[in-house]
Amino acid sequence: MRKLFAGGAVVLALLAPSLTAGAPASASPIMNNPPPDQVVIDLVAMAGSGCRPGTADVAVSPDNKAFTTIYSDYLVQAGPGISVTEGRRNCQLNVLVHVPNGYTFAIVKVDYRGYGLLNRGAVANQLANYYFQGMTQTTTTNHRIAAPLDDNWLITDEVPIASAVWHPCGEVRNLNINTELRLSRGTSTGTSFLTMDSTDGSITTMYHLAWAACP
Repeated sequence: MRKLFAGGAVVLALLAPSLTAGAPASASPIMNNPPPDQVVIDLVAMAGSGCRPGTADVAVSPDNKAFTTIYSDYLVQAGPGISVTEGRRNCQLNVLVHVPNGYTFAIVKVDYRGYGLLNRGAVANQLANYYFQGMTQTTTTNHRIAAPLDDNWLITDEVPIASAVWHPCGEVRNLNINTELRLSRGTSTGTSFLTMDSTDGSITTMYHLAWAACP
């Protein structure tokens, strides 16, 4: 799992968060360092056309500053003779983050990445939404991936601390992560495709964490 943090070529970087504000309930100011105990994360359930059973997983970085979602079969395509249903894939992951006692966390930055072969005129979008179970506060993004493209792509969302959605102190709340890829031919004439992974299979989506101490 350590290889999950290898680098790769980048051809697209966007910053456009759309979010609902939240705050660390009854927590102290944000800490510079994460908790010393290793954070454990369990993939409770997965569903969707972009993550059939056995094609997605999660992993926490050794420094507790991020976790990743890993996909191996997340692909959309569009072109002559290809059904329009092949142009949309989604994945819903339900994960349980085992937070060390006395701490809470929020997602403050997300890196989405993959590979694309998009002909000029094709229309591609990457969408995402995540929230804690039972809470109305959510973070939602929708990004256009520009064509033409024949390389790795990267989209980065940064969430201001004041707008972050925090895990409630002292509660067990699963985190729901929903992602989606959409692709249509548009005015293009050839076949295009887009993946939510990387060409070497090393890294996909990374969620960067901020930590705070609970009372």
